Amino acid sequence: MNILTMEHVKKSYGLRVLFDNVTLAVDSGQKMGLIGLNGAGKTTLLKIIAGLAEWDSGDIWVNPKARIHFLPQDPQFNKGDTVLESVLHGDLPVMALLRRYEDAVQRNDDDAVTNLSAEMDEQQAWELESHATIILRKLGIDDLSQCVDELSGGQRKRLGLARALIMPCDLLIMDEPTNHLDDKTILWLEEYLRDSKSALILSTHDRYFLDTVVHHMIELDRGGVYTYDGNYGQYLTLRQERVERDEASDAKRRNLLRRETAWIRRGAQARSTKQKARRDRYEQLCAIEAGKPVGTVEILDTSVRLGKTIIDMDGVAFGYDPARPLFRDVTYHVVKHDRIGIIGENGVGKSTFLQIVAGQLQPTAGTITIGQTVKFGFFTQQLPAFDESMRVIDYITEHGHFVTNQFGQRISATRLLDQFLFTEEMQYTFIQKLSGGERRRLYLLRLLMDQPNVLLLDEPTNDLDIPTLTVLERYLDTYQGVVLVVSHDRYFLDRVVDKLFTIDKGCWNRFYGDYSDYLERVVTASPQSPVAETGNVLKEGAADSTHRVSAAEGAPMPAPAKPAKGLTPRQQQELDHITQELPRYEAMMKGLNAAIAAAGSDYAKVASLMAEQKETQQKVEDMTERWCELEEMREAE
Repeated sequence: MNILTMEHVKKSYGLRVLFDNVTLAVDSGQKMGLIGLNGAGKTTLLKIIAGLAEWDSGDIWVNPKARIHFLPQDPQFNKGDTVLESVLHGDLPVMALLRRYEDAVQRNDDDAVTNLSAEMDEQQAWELESHATIILRKLGIDDLSQCVDELSGGQRKRLGLARALIMPCDLLIMDEPTNHLDDKTILWLEEYLRDSKSALILSTHDRYFLDTVVHHMIELDRGGVYTYDGNYGQYLTLRQERVERDEASDAKRRNLLRRETAWIRRGAQARSTKQKARRDRYEQLCAIEAGKPVGTVEILDTSVRLGKTIIDMDGVAFGYDPARPLFRDVTYHVVKHDRIGIIGENGVGKSTFLQIVAGQLQPTAGTITIGQTVKFGFFTQQLPAFDESMRVIDYITEHGHFVTNQFGQRISATRLLDQFLFTEEMQYTFIQKLSGGERRRLYLLRLLMDQPNVLLLDEPTNDLDIPTLTVLERYLDTYQGVVLVVSHDRYFLDRVVDKLFTIDKGCWNRFYGDYSDYLERVVTASPQSPVAETGNVLKEGAADSTHRVSAAEGAPMPAPAKPAKGLTPRQQQELDHITQELPRYEAMMKGLNAAIAAAGSDYAKVASLMAEQKETQQKVEDMTERWCELEEMREAE
């Protein structure tokens, strides 16, 4: 059945057009993903579809028989309500019956339970009750009598998600449902939504989630709306084809604009009434040209040089209750170019660990030594307080208009703003007009302007749009410092890190590889993995792929559980190591090339950089040659 149809819908705020000419049809079982830059109007469009916001023009038809439910980024609950009352919120008779039944069970009122059981039989509510119990348990919600006012932000998010999934509906609309969820919960939610019969429209930055769950993509881009058939991977291909077509049209338009500009400057003859149509065409071309997309910009590293000693941890432990530490026995020596992802369930101490590294908390046991050259950049989940009256450019340049990185490159604040998708117009916008995601992007850039050489990123992907994540990932490709990142974004982890710290019952384990490697070798191989729906993260006996964080970086690389045919375990271990390290050295080459070009006539600096470049180039060639040899051996069998 057709649930909803939109035709030529437009929405604007003042002179700013969020989107125009939105035409969309949603049918039963369709699953759609919505993406676009922060501030493009994704949340507004979702609210309009859900009937919670007005639009300026166009028509929207909603099937009167369709049930639509909306999950916002920040779910709201009635003060004083219990978890049970909140999660079973709704006017449907079956929901009201289920609330009364669960309340009677909580009160141990046997008579009421008996009477309501018959009514439950009559309305076939047992299936819904069982469904609700399973979802609540999956999301870690056990105490149904707890007051919602006592819940943390993450718990409230899970409660809102539970309410959305329990509510019977034909169309479920979700705004960033994966924010603040751990890996285990995201995997479960992904599978649940993929198998759900309800239609779905969701906005998320989780690219693997989009790739698995949705079959159609909606893109908001500079006021325009584009639809694509397929998941996120197919969308990338189709979008590239569209961009190439648009670029061909843009080239023709720019040529025409140049001719029209030359004509309009000729003077009096151009202003004659006979040429009114041509002047109108010129003005129209200028208006189109003003909305052209941001061009591709070079990604510039802003970090300063690191010394030999970076971060040395020896037997580090922490716990608010000494008898029950969050984690213990963490021993690790951070080296240059480390890219470490930290994963685990919510509440195991991931953010706390970053606070200890940053010196904001002291360990309850063990020691942590920070090198003298270390300069931290700590991107926290909580945004700082902004001066709302400041303009974007003023906030970024409070401590200077330029930075000089370790290669001697002098980079302007305006260039970095442009790099992080702040157009010239946006650079002079007041902070109070920025969306939540745009503020997080601004906060991130301000952090990089301080030139840290050790980045501590605590859930950096929350509320950032996919284009911004792409820019951040490209920046980290050439970043010469160390990165420690807590994230549930599997795509981001695959893209950025080359080793993982995983937390299981207070013990920290080290795994060499990205998140997909970890999922394939350890998690899915374990009968007690998140995929198998239990609380344990690591498989017992998986020591060939992971080991305790108790050895220095120079320790031998662990081998996969099952070496590829044609390779010995040691050769497979070497191949894995080269596969992880080669992209890093290639990124270093890019940075060195840029530094040499920027050094100009400083011959001493150029000579030093060229020596380092030669050494790095030789390393790349040796590793590439060895990689080819090992790949040929593997394919020979």
